[in-house]
Amino acid sequence: MNLSEIRQKAREKMKGFCRVCKVCDGVACAGEVPGMGGVGTGSSFTANIKALANVKLNLRTLHDAKEPDISTELFGIKLSMPILAAPITGSEYNMGGAVPEAEYVRMAITGSKNAGTIGMSGDGGNPIFYDSGLEAIKEQNGHGIPIIKPREKSVVLEMAKRAKEVGALAVGMDIDGAGLVTMALMGQPVGPKNLQELKDIISRIDLPFILKGIMTVDEAELALEAGASAIVVSNHGGRILDSTPGVAEVLPQIAQKMKGRITILADGGVRSGVDVLKYIALGADAVLVGRPVIMGAFGGGTEGVRLVLETMAKELKQAMILTGCKNISEINAKVIFNK
Repeated sequence: MNLSEIRQKAREKMKGFCRVCKVCDGVACAGEVPGMGGVGTGSSFTANIKALANVKLNLRTLHDAKEPDISTELFGIKLSMPILAAPITGSEYNMGGAVPEAEYVRMAITGSKNAGTIGMSGDGGNPIFYDSGLEAIKEQNGHGIPIIKPREKSVVLEMAKRAKEVGALAVGMDIDGAGLVTMALMGQPVGPKNLQELKDIISRIDLPFILKGIMTVDEAELALEAGASAIVVSNHGGRILDSTPGVAEVLPQIAQKMKGRITILADGGVRSGVDVLKYIALGADAVLVGRPVIMGAFGGGTEGVRLVLETMAKELKQAMILTGCKNISEINAKVIFNK
């Protein structure tokens, strides 16, 4: 199995829902939500790609970073790479349903573990989304992180309790899902959370808590004040609000204020190990990968997910050799070219 074969099989299985373009940049699928595109004009999706592309690297080869160590640690667990599978749901209406929901999340969680890293599971209007994620995490002895939509407090607490029961490493909230009309239409309302509401929720959950969907410095500071252990700088893959900036545009300001105070993850447009290097150089501690993991699962199952992640890991290592970084902590602003 190779990436070319995986892409071809994924294209066949996702026909009519995703073109599996040679360059996954959100242009061909703009506005296709449900589907795999960005909302509205698709500009928030394409902004992620463009913002990363605009980051240029300093090539350095006069050094002794010959065998970089790409391992990292998250919530006390050592990972083989700073690359995690993002929480994704909706196989039937976003991806065509050739891979059932429960099978997809099992592939993502297991494939991530087999690659030496960790995957996240998601939540949605259908209870099977969250339930199947918990089941997949339970099968891997808690090696996974479930992410919950910004539901009512009692519901979030019950779902977090179930995450604890399956041994999950952490739990989180997709706070940027606050405007999802589909959730309300399915009788499961979501909405924004103020600081006191978040404090109340997080204080009652006995697991590290991640807030996913932070795009401003002020909300990163609020996340820390609320008790979150980590944030994900993310615009939800460009799928919830049109005309947002790309993650690579806002990450440096957030990292300048928050680095070392809270774990910073970044999500949006990661297509290669070079993209991973860029996000870490801009201030992230690790990154989440979404659409490439979907392609890996649909085109190659659990092994496809593993291969996608391991390929990115190899690309990251190569990029570290060519920028003079011996380990993840040495990837910093010196890697970025400034005119």
